[in-house]
Amino acid sequence: MDAALLPGVGMVKTVVDAAAVAATVVDPEIPVLTISDLGILRDVSQDEGSVVVTITPTYSGCPAMRQIEDDIVSVLRGAGFDDVSVKTSHNPSWTTDWINDEGRRKLAEFGIAPPTGEHEILCPRCEASEPRIVARFGSTACKALMACSSCGEPFDYFKQF
Repeated sequence: MDAALLPGVGMVKTVVDAAAVAATVVDPEIPVLTISDLGILRDVSQDEGSVVVTITPTYSGCPAMRQIEDDIVSVLRGAGFDDVSVKTSHNPSWTTDWINDEGRRKLAEFGIAPPTGEHEILCPRCEASEPRIVARFGSTACKALMACSSCGEPFDYFKQF
């Protein structure tokens, strides 16, 4: 992301400013995570005065992507960036390795076990290991429904990709 100047409303704005604004957009399916936490915000650049935001879906066909695109455009326009476009890149494919440490912490605090190897899953409530799988798909396709082997609480597990 370069620091090229972009036309703003009453002030000079940079690509760095646009990137900071775009990074605040939250995932509509897991609203404690920003798209930056999740690692799907890949780039913010300038193309002839336009802000171009590149995102990568967590998986092909993710139903949240259209809402995320709309939210990116809305938040950037609200910050004074008039000409905004969003590109989707599938290469490289998203991986859970792109979730940053802050995102993993937020997932656990929200009651969702962050992605790990399947044999290392810990209950986000009591941190007991070896939960049982209730359903391979939870509230979204990228999560599985688990039950804690110790406290018995059900919880979502963000699958490792």
